[in-house]
Amino acid sequence: MPTFIIEPKDYSLDDFKYYLSISPEVELAPAALQRLAGSRAALERRMADGEATIYGVNTGFGRLSQVRIEPQNLLKLQRNLILSHAAGVGPDLPPEIVRLAMLLKLISFARGYSGVRPELATLLVNLLNADALPVLPSQGSVGASGDLAPLAHMTLALIGEGQLDHAGQRQPASELLRSLNLTPLTLQAKEGLAMINGTQISTAIGLVAMARLADLIKVADIVGALSVDGLRGTPAPFRPEVQELKRHAGARVVAANLRSLLEGSTIRESHREDDDRVQDPYSLRCMPQIHGACREALAFASTGLVNEANSVSDNPLIFPDTGEIVSAGHFHGEMVAIAADVAAIGAAELGSISERRLFALLSGQAGLPPFLVANPGLNSGFMLLQVTAAALVSENKTLCHPASVDSIPTGSDQEDHVPMATWANRKLLQITDNLEQILTLEYLAAAQAIDFHRGLEGGRAAMAAHRLLRSEVPGLEDDRYLGDDIQKARRLIRSGAVVQAVEAVVSLS
Repeated sequence: MPTFIIEPKDYSLDDFKYYLSISPEVELAPAALQRLAGSRAALERRMADGEATIYGVNTGFGRLSQVRIEPQNLLKLQRNLILSHAAGVGPDLPPEIVRLAMLLKLISFARGYSGVRPELATLLVNLLNADALPVLPSQGSVGASGDLAPLAHMTLALIGEGQLDHAGQRQPASELLRSLNLTPLTLQAKEGLAMINGTQISTAIGLVAMARLADLIKVADIVGALSVDGLRGTPAPFRPEVQELKRHAGARVVAANLRSLLEGSTIRESHREDDDRVQDPYSLRCMPQIHGACREALAFASTGLVNEANSVSDNPLIFPDTGEIVSAGHFHGEMVAIAADVAAIGAAELGSISERRLFALLSGQAGLPPFLVANPGLNSGFMLLQVTAAALVSENKTLCHPASVDSIPTGSDQEDHVPMATWANRKLLQITDNLEQILTLEYLAAAQAIDFHRGLEGGRAAMAAHRLLRSEVPGLEDDRYLGDDIQKARRLIRSGAVVQAVEAVVSLS
């Protein structure tokens, strides 16, 4: 069985996509175990000095850090921290996000600056490999001091409290741990704090969105190319000598993709002469500029989220080589929040331009019937696809309001600036869902438009996506229930089949 090795190294978005796609077993590398043991030993050496004051080890938390905790209460302090902070609410996070958040927590611990025992990390690994996932509420984190509430719910499972989801069935954690022959932990000094200090929830949500958006930015080019042919547009604006005049790498990538997708189009050749149109609408002509800008926004966001995933986000930090313990602010999710807000804008704009192409396809131009159906009037055809797309685009506009510019001080003003990172990434994931739906609707309409250019075909690579759709969804001749068609087309996009079909013909960037 495939294994995902946790070691002190950097992981890529592709690594996280791989983990999300097959949920391989997880294993702690010897180097990771060595670093865990080293940081724990360094902490215990400092604790042996009974005079040392160490935040969260022998003090209270946040505004209560001035309260010194007696040695006999240090273990109770960690347990109380988890019980009191497990105060999240709202719908539960889906399993893929919980699973990835646990993985990210292990990656952070494996760097060796958190002071937790190898036994704690090993229990996280055992739960992942048993597919026993803590039940985590989605609301309640402001993204600073760590994703405190949801991570506290994660930690509950380690101490035999709360609930675990195993094969779709929820059980009390104590019962399931017993059935799996796993022993609940008694949290040692700092371990409860180390578990809840971190950005792993917000980052996991963002990485799930980015893994999907990495495909959707290609899907946008693919369905956009189908729409160019469906509307008998021209690829002239995509020529390399045109794109070289603007200094944006994203635009050049999109233009190159569109050239590859449209190559060999007989629809293009059919209207090369005697076409009285001078320019295509922006939604066709400006795809390199718009899709390209969105690509660059998503690239920025992806880099920020991947860097966060590879970071230590604990507090205080244990430096084993020197024995120093330093209180800092690595738990603050500002980068995670800003990355999600930027990605949200890019994803929403991909949906916005897609809706405009969909509108054009249904408007009865370029020799196409209104709403892409024979006998319009008797048939309404794809009329409501654009209405649905308009609703989703409007949702995305609202969801794009940045979360990172909001701050409500917490912790009696000790945490006086917070980034709202978890909300930023939850919004991004909803925008991603909406974008996928919008592109699905354009995909259906663009393929239908191609069908009306009888005897002609679009670009060879783009037609691979057309043929794939037609293998699942027949063209629309008379009105029928479209819900099944939409779901089938969306599954082709979500599964990666659309990109795979096209990339069997030509490689896309």
